[in-house]
Amino acid sequence: MAATNNVGAGALPVVDLAPFLATVGDEGGVARASATGAVREACREYGFFRAVNHGVLAEPMARALELLAAFFALPDEEKAKARPVEGSVAPLPAGYARQPAHSADKNEYLLAFDPQLGFNLYTMSHQDSEELYGRLTELGVLIQEILNECMGLPLGFLKEYNGDRSFYFIAALRYFPATAEENNGVSEHEDGNCITFVLQDGVGGLEVLKDGAWIPVDPVEGSIVVNIGDVLTNGKMKSATHRVVRKPAVHRHSLVFFFNVHGDKWVEPLPEYMEKIGEAPRFRRFLYSEYQQLRMRNKTHPPSRPEDVVHITHYAI
Repeated sequence: MAATNNVGAGALPVVDLAPFLATVGDEGGVARASATGAVREACREYGFFRAVNHGVLAEPMARALELLAAFFALPDEEKAKARPVEGSVAPLPAGYARQPAHSADKNEYLLAFDPQLGFNLYTMSHQDSEELYGRLTELGVLIQEILNECMGLPLGFLKEYNGDRSFYFIAALRYFPATAEENNGVSEHEDGNCITFVLQDGVGGLEVLKDGAWIPVDPVEGSIVVNIGDVLTNGKMKSATHRVVRKPAVHRHSLVFFFNVHGDKWVEPLPEYMEKIGEAPRFRRFLYSEYQQLRMRNKTHPPSRPEDVVHITHYAI
């Protein structure tokens, strides 16, 4: 399949990543340039795209969703055993949790870090979790390299800046069936990280805001939904608003991989980049771990007023 960026009514752009996984030749270089352009356009216009031929095998993706459905079907006391390893200090609370009763979001979730870091007590085998985590990490490195070129940054800049993997994590979620009164799964938001990958079952419900309209991100077997977080682009690429709408009489399962900056990193506009594009910075510098904790508090202690929810605009100049 050639690199594409096809958008129909109510559809996300589709980007074929096969050229980046093939041997480079003259023809391959042209295909890579085309695919890079497709990523650039999708990230500027939508902030989301659907990746195909991405190098992550369909079988481990499907198996992960099956394992998650089996996990969330367990009794609460069994799910609670998925917890942080005693004495470990994870960047965010590892393990199982459920949204507070007063939260507008109606879901339960499991946060899991790189199995090799030893933060989580797992309910699935290390082999299953390590394989998928490793594949998604490789995909994140690839997308990061593509974005490096799309943003006009020095060769290898993002790889050098963001080479520590200890802040990457997976969030596995189960959304409860909608009721007659409400159907909110996750309130509209933008992601507070670099790159996000979404694997979802066949239920659907993910929606992206584009030009004032909500576009459904329907499940497509074997594809991975990619969206851009808000910490590395200074607003040049779109960190799109999105939400999950629950369906009646059915649970929805998804697995979300967050490709993050390390918490000790300062996030700030590059002076040489601002000079190159002739624009002033839109955000002041901030420590990523601070921002991540504030975003997590949005979930664990939801503010009563929507205007008190912390976004990247917290650091706006």
